[in-house]
Parts: sequence; structure tokens; C-alpha cells
Amino acid sequence: MSQRTTTQFFDTKIEFLKGVGPTRAATLNKELKIFTFGDLVQYYPFRHEDRTSFQRISELNDTMSAAQLKGRIRSMTVIGEGHKRRLTVEFTDGTGLVEFVFFQSIDWHLKHLKEGGEYIAYGKPQRFGQRFNFSHPDLETINPENEGGGYFQPVYNLTETLRKKYLDSRFLSKIMRSLLEQATPHFRETLPQELVQKFRLLPKAEAMWGIHLPDSQYALTQALRRLKFEELFYNQLRLLKNKLLQKREYPGQVFGNLDMLKTFYQHHLPFGLTNAQKRVLREIHDDFKSGKQMNRLLQGDVGSGKTIVAFISMLMAIDNGAQACLMAPTEILADQHYRGLKPFCDALGINISLLTGSTTKKGRRIVLPGLQDGSIHIAVGTHALLEDTVQFKNLGLCIIDEQHRFGVAQRAKMWAKNETIHPHILVMTATPIPRTLAMTLYGDLDLSIIDELPAGRKPIETVHYFETKRLAMFGRVREEIRKGRQVYIVYPLIEESEKLDYNNLMEGYESIQRTFPEYHISMVHGKLFPYEKDFEMQRFVKGETQIMVATTVIEVGVNVPNASVMVIESAERFGLSQLHQLRGRVGRGAEQSYCYLMTGVKLSKDTRIRIDTLCATNNGFDIADVDLKLRGPGDLTGTQQSGLMDLLLADLAKDGAVLKAAREAADEILQEDPDLILPKNEPIRSHIDSLRKEETNWSRIS
Repeated sequence: MSQRTTTQFFDTKIEFLKGVGPTRAATLNKELKIFTFGDLVQYYPFRHEDRTSFQRISELNDTMSAAQLKGRIRSMTVIGEGHKRRLTVEFTDGTGLVEFVFFQSIDWHLKHLKEGGEYIAYGKPQRFGQRFNFSHPDLETINPENEGGGYFQPVYNLTETLRKKYLDSRFLSKIMRSLLEQATPHFRETLPQELVQKFRLLPKAEAMWGIHLPDSQYALTQALRRLKFEELFYNQLRLLKNKLLQKREYPGQVFGNLDMLKTFYQHHLPFGLTNAQKRVLREIHDDFKSGKQMNRLLQGDVGSGKTIVAFISMLMAIDNGAQACLMAPTEILADQHYRGLKPFCDALGINISLLTGSTTKKGRRIVLPGLQDGSIHIAVGTHALLEDTVQFKNLGLCIIDEQHRFGVAQRAKMWAKNETIHPHILVMTATPIPRTLAMTLYGDLDLSIIDELPAGRKPIETVHYFETKRLAMFGRVREEIRKGRQVYIVYPLIEESEKLDYNNLMEGYESIQRTFPEYHISMVHGKLFPYEKDFEMQRFVKGETQIMVATTVIEVGVNVPNASVMVIESAERFGLSQLHQLRGRVGRGAEQSYCYLMTGVKLSKDTRIRIDTLCATNNGFDIADVDLKLRGPGDLTGTQQSGLMDLLLADLAKDGAVLKAAREAADEILQEDPDLILPKNEPIRSHIDSLRKEETNWSRIS
């Protein structure tokens, strides 16, 4: 069967499927965005109900999540009036009696159910006095097809409108069966035979039957395994092909001269680099020498020393006649980078400038021409660097800090700042990303990891205190201040919220003043003007205040080596990665640092896991893995990165092993056959060719 015929079949409008018709098709279009046969066959169920066997009424117990009974209706009674009206149905199978209760669609049930009629009932049993009852069970008349049981009922995500029109999971599974019977000859194998055999995967057609209408748990498991592998394989193939294309198509400036770098190493570097930092710099230098454009993601926990790696990378560019820029998500962070790097630049005779939204017109009149004529070597800034008026003479390296705050479009915009030969791109993040997520979100980038803290740094000791132990926590805070250290106290809210009974910042500030009358206190929150924030931050940096009371504005912010205590109030209100980021504000010096998590006494299961994880480890990657399991990939990234949200079946929190195997398989194929021209890779080529041009997810049918 030709590829064209297959594509045409899956493009057929849904109204032409037996049992659908124009009216139901319009509802499916509107409610589920199902327009074609291809859309329907890829509308996967989110779970299956095991209806392979029957239970007896005498066997029912409270622990059952569901039960399937076979019997007859003894009586039907309507009780109450108006909105209190309900239908109760007495049902027996000879071993006992149960009651079915219907609060909705009562007239419909009265019309379709018959006293003395024999039915199969499926639902959750709940004990009510001496009997069990079922609320709104699924009932179907016994017929030769269903009387033996023996199938798994797919359960699909539905809307209220669909339910009201009786377009439920049973309706969807009925039309799905009709579609699969017609579609079977049209399913093309999308994976090379070699992969199917190597991983013992089901054929495509069999997997499509197995995901919707499996005849056993094993068939469902195997179908899921096959379709998840295929989905992740095409996801990774696309990313790796893009990466290969960039390496092949886009040359990069070659940075071979390292004179300035050697001077910096010998005379100005204030501390030795860790082995992890040296390894990452070697990886970056290899990219710079290759003649290909670098696209690299640098991951490292808070305080692992990414900024110095970024600066040394910039020196390599400047050494070879190019300019560099460093883009940060906030003015506070851009300003901190600028202040941190300026003394090094002054010592080396490098011209560095800051460009943010707050840069005055007068300041811009100096910075913009300096970048254009090349007299400014390094630009540090915020989104302001993306403006069209910002032109470089020869931008050779662009570093983007906290990548998750910037989209792919902004990366591309910086890339276009040098049209002659695109700049090398280094994106950095202090938000540890689980490897599975990094492979999917940034699979087109090379990955470098700094997994070692600078010498002399001690792991931060994290302790959880319930509200009842506040005095003990304050005692430990006072001990640290007496040693000459400083303290952060972070609150989740700025103003009193009627719904949430949490200590707000103002109350907290007054309480801290009462508890520590002998010490000076700074306060920083989002409602202050930038200059006010800056003034308070600087007081703390200079040691004029001992305690900084703040909202989460300090999550990415000042670096104060003397701050050794972080108190997080109402810690149950923060996400795991946010707690980890806040904790990373301390532990910047050689002294032992502490993080105290304050919570109420009642904690949910997930909150308890978050708090326990943070107390148990300082490793950001372990924390990120737990966070992924708790929150799911979408929440974790806060992005709509293409490639990730296209996944229909795979779950990055659970399918890491499948992802790894799929990526390795895609990589092997592209290494051997980058243009996919070998006959054995024909299934991949024809599958990609059959997809619509705008379709980003190669794992979809068409």
C-alpha cells in the first residue's frame, strides 16, 4: 500500500466513521479537537478498567477499588423530588443484594433499564449499613459477546458536554474498534526492523490495538513500551539531527590564542579551579578550536563556580579579537555579574559595560557606539541586549545565564547579532535539571556539568523545625550572629491574604525586631523601587545590617559570603527546587552554614517528601529528580519548549531508561547514516516525509 494512500486514510474526516456522523463529529471537533481518523487513533486512554472477570456480591469488601457483577434487576424506585430526586435499583446475583443509586439522567435510566432484566454492572462498591451500594455504576445488557467478561475497558479523558450527550468512554471504545478494524492495513512500520528486533518491540499495528483495546495486561504493557519508545526515539532523532545540522552547516570562530588567559591564571585568579571546572573549560576550548559553532548547556548547582568558567570562556574570545556578552534574567543578577567581573577586567585592561532597562540615555550613548566599534569587549546585561539598537562589531561568544527564564526565540535573536559568523552560545543554569529532562528540553545542546563544590566549602546543614520549636531556632540564629555571621529570613507573602493564614512579611519583620532588638535589620520585597532594594541589599553586603528579612527576590541575587544562616518561613508553600535555590544563598564562604525550614504541624504527604529530601541531601540533581516525580515535567520547567509538551505517552519521571535507550539508538543511526539514505532506514525517512511540514513531533502518525 502506498504511503500516499495511508496518509489520505488518516486524513479522512471523523464524521465518515461508522457510528459518528456529522452531529457527533461536530461535538468531537469542539470538545476534544478530534477532526480526522489520525486524531482519533492518537487519542490515547489514560487508564484501563480490568473487566476480565466477575465478582460475586457475597465476595465484595471495602478495599475493592472496583467490581464487576453479573445479575438481574429486582426493583427500581424513585425517591424524593426536585434536586433531591434519585433512582435506587435493587440488584442480585443469587449470592446477595446490592443497591445502585442514580442522581442524574434518572428518566433516561427509567426508560432503558427493565425490572427482571439481566445486566453486567461495573463500579466502586461502598458499604452502606449492612449492604453495599454503587453510585452511578456502568450498566450494559448481557449479550453473547460480553457474558464471559474478558476485556479491558479503555478510559478516555472526557468533558462534561460529552458525558451529557452520552459520548462516554464506552462510545469512544466502540468507534475506536470500528476505526482500528479499517486502519490495520494502513499502519506503516515507522521503526527500522533492526530496532524492532533489538528491543523486542511489537509491530506498529499490534501496538495501536494494544494501547486502545488490549486483551490482557501483558498486551497493554507491551503496547505502551513500543509506543513510548517510538515517541522518544523520534523526539531525540529530531533534536540530534538539529545538533548534527548545526555542527555541519554553521562554522564557528576559532579561538586558538590563549595569552590573556595565561596572564589571568598566573597573576589574577584568586583561587584554584576544581577538577570539574577544569574539565568543563577543556570541553569549551575543544569547541572553540573545532571551527564549528558551539551550542553548550552548562549545569552547576548554586555556588559551584559557573561565573568564573563563563569569564575564562570570554577571555578566550577576547584573546582572539572577538567580543563577548553575558545576559541575565534580572537587573540584580546582571549587576552582580558586572560588579564581580569588573575588577578582573580592570586588571587585564579589558573594557566591560553594563546594559539594562535602567541604563540612562547618557549611559547608552557611551555603551552602544563602544559595542559597535569594538572598543567595549564585554557587555553584561538583561533583555536590553536583545534590542535591535544593540549592534556588535564582532560578537564571538554569547552566554545566557539562568536559561529557563529565556525562550528559544531569545537564543536565536542573540545568535543573529553576528551574521557573518554566528557567535558561540553557552547557556548556564543553576536550576539542576534531571538528565531525562535535559535530554528532552536541551537535547540539541552539548551538556557540561560542574558537579563539585569549590575547595573549602562545607555542605549546608539543613534542619526542619515545626512552628512549636521557633524559640530553639531563634536561639541557633542568635549564636551565629554572635560569631559575626549574617542571616536571611525569607517569607512567601508580601501582604496579608484573607484565605491563607501565613505570617506575612510585615508581621514577620516586626516579630524579628522584637526578638532581636540589639541587631540591625534590612527588609527587601518586590514592591520596593529598584534603588530602594539596592540600598537595602548594599547595607547587608557591607555588614551594616545583621539580618535580611525578604521575600523570594533574593532567590537569584546577592552573593554574601558572610551570610551563614537561611531561615525559610512557611517552607511548605515553596517548591522543592525553589527551596534548594534559596538555601544556596548561604554557604558561600568557608564557614559552616545552616538552613532552617519552618513549617506548620500539619503537612501533606508531598510536602513531607520535599522537606525530608532537602534535609537529606545537598545534591541538586538528586533534588531535581525527586521534584520531577512530584511535579511532572511541565511544572518543573515552566516552559512551553517544543519537543517536551508533544509527548503523548512517555512520562519523563518514569521513563528515563526508555529515553536513554531511544537516544542512544537515534544517535547510532545518525552517526552511521546522517542523511538517512540507507535502505534499512527507509521506514524513518518515509515516516518523516509523510508528516505535515509544520508538525514538530515526528512520533505522531501524520
